[in-house]
Amino acid sequence: MTVFPELELRTERLLLRPLSEDDVPGLVEGAGDPETRRWRPLPSPYTEVEAAAWVRETAPARRRDGHGLVLGVARGGCLAGSLDLKRTEWVSRVTEISYWAHPSYRGLGLTTEAVRAVAEWVIRDQGFERVELRIAPGNTASLRVAEKAGFTREGVARNAGYVDAGRVDLVIWSLVPGDL
Repeated sequence: MTVFPELELRTERLLLRPLSEDDVPGLVEGAGDPETRRWRPLPSPYTEVEAAAWVRETAPARRRDGHGLVLGVARGGCLAGSLDLKRTEWVSRVTEISYWAHPSYRGLGLTTEAVRAVAEWVIRDQGFERVELRIAPGNTASLRVAEKAGFTREGVARNAGYVDAGRVDLVIWSLVPGDL
């Protein structure tokens, strides 16, 4: 079985690294934010119990089992968001990135910086051929991240996603080696 290596990746302003127990309060705050909840179906309420289980069990299992990689996006030692490689297909070398930003760190370009850095790492260092983003058409902030991170909009997968309000279309974006 193939797995992503443990990763600490530095950008100009960020440290992308595995989640830690210190991130639990930031995860609870981020998951409780109405804008985050609008686009990510999460337990309600999202408590420290759920966040601690995510940090201790779920995130490490995703990497260990070859399904992906969960990273905290840290700025100045604080959790500014999280990024998740998922739906990883090792044979075809394709993975998807999902992400969210802590409300205190939105609008600063940090998520764009994190998404681009991880996408480049996946393509250049891990030999992937395609990185995808799937974003609900109404999620304008995430759509801006995709565009600013250099992804190409490919089209819409109808009724392909689920949020608490029900089914949503998903805009498909990609980054391939030739885009770098």
